[in-house]
Amino acid sequence: MYIIAVILVMIFVTFIIFVVLMYNRKQLLYIKEQQLKESEYQNQLLQKELEKQKIIEKERERISHDMHDDLGAGISALKLQAEFLKQRAEDDDLKNDIDELLKTSEEMNLSMREMLWSLNSGNDTLGSFIDYAKMYAQNFLKKTTILITTESENIAEETTISTEQRRNLFLCLKEGLNNIYKHSQANQITLSFLQKNNEFIMKISDNGIGINNENPEGNGLRNMKRRMQEQNGHCEITTENGTHLLFRMDL
Repeated sequence: MYIIAVILVMIFVTFIIFVVLMYNRKQLLYIKEQQLKESEYQNQLLQKELEKQKIIEKERERISHDMHDDLGAGISALKLQAEFLKQRAEDDDLKNDIDELLKTSEEMNLSMREMLWSLNSGNDTLGSFIDYAKMYAQNFLKKTTILITTESENIAEETTISTEQRRNLFLCLKEGLNNIYKHSQANQITLSFLQKNNEFIMKISDNGIGINNENPEGNGLRNMKRRMQEQNGHCEITTENGTHLLFRMDL
């Protein structure tokens, strides 16, 4: 009887173990099925997001081409007509008015080029941004007495930068250069670019008179700080031996 009881207990224990193993197996299969469903769902969301981004990029390119073809041609025609009228004009006041018209059309042309650059998704890399920033700074200052030096360090040129990041950095660059030209009395500027892993740094330094302590948040500084904050970045300013604007942004 004792042996039979032991055998029955062993059978019962074996049955319990079997039931537990089967239950765990079913639970494991259920968890894997749920994980697979979640993975498929996430893949579907990712696919939809990629399709959405493709549509947005396609629309950006269409707008860019339309602006180039329509607005570009219109501005060029306007400039030609204004230059033709200037040649025929005899009144000095009229010539001055035409010169203003030519100046405005040139400014419109530059603004359009900036917008086209912003819209072009092919420019969403650090290398493209830095090249354009250097070109803009040199063109902006070429009719002034301010000398500019550019520096780049540890830049992985193919690193992706979003359109919004690129646009806001460029607007900060424009604001910074404009402030230097108008207020700093500087004759030298250093424009530096540095990449530290996933952090990008742009620095604009001048040898001017520094910031007005009575209005430290004036001269567009508030706008630059706001733009960087919107991109989860930082704008720092120091005024030792000139003014130094430092823009930090995670990529």
